[in-house]
Amino acid sequence: MSYQLPSDVTQTIQSLIATGKYASQEDVLRDALDALRQRDEDLAAITAGIEDMQAGRYRPFVEIDAEFRQRHNIPRTQ
Repeated sequence: MSYQLPSDVTQTIQSLIATGKYASQEDVLRDALDALRQRDEDLAAITAGIEDMQAGRYRPFVEIDAEFRQRHNIPRTQ
């Protein structure tokens, strides 16, 4: 598939390639798409967490902290 990118996008891609971090346009676009996918996953997880809290499906941090410390033999800090 071939697509003509807008000039500002092309300039940004070329600037990123010039830094040496990316070898090609495809590498830049692949990384950008991975970042978008990760952002979407993060937003979905945050939304699910908010919905859980609003529905009362959560435990106080103090409880979780105590359980974690006991499981891993970590003393409580004062």
